[in-house]
Amino acid sequence: MQAIGRSRGGPTTKVHLVVDALGLPVVFVVTGGQRHDSQPAQALIVAASPKCLLADKAYDSNQIRELLSHLEAVACIPPKANRKVKSAFDKEVYKARNAVECAFNLLKQARRFATRYEKTLRNYVSVVAIGCALLWLRI
Repeated sequence: MQAIGRSRGGPTTKVHLVVDALGLPVVFVVTGGQRHDSQPAQALIVAASPKCLLADKAYDSNQIRELLSHLEAVACIPPKANRKVKSAFDKEVYKARNAVECAFNLLKQARRFATRYEKTLRNYVSVVAIGCALLWLRI
């Protein structure tokens, strides 16, 4: 498996990334582009063991919320529009979620990361890991 999935735009790959409060990568996983964001989320959450999780609407599921309560972590996830019982979230705390977007923007400055020239998953994961290490070295 090379983690190259099919989507409307053609062959794609997704990098799922957890960052800390400073926007530095903690753990990541690479999947095919057709996989939903919430599928690898539980493994990433367990690996990162957060005290507070800021995530977008894609991560609003009962399983993820139960996992976070089991880990005694606070969930700051806006509810999906189709949820019958909407859970509250702190909008001011949620604004800090842009740290993930900023980390991706810094990683995408490397053309090799953004376009995935590597054919094998092993090589692409290495590129992502090097990019994450370089973000840690910026401080």
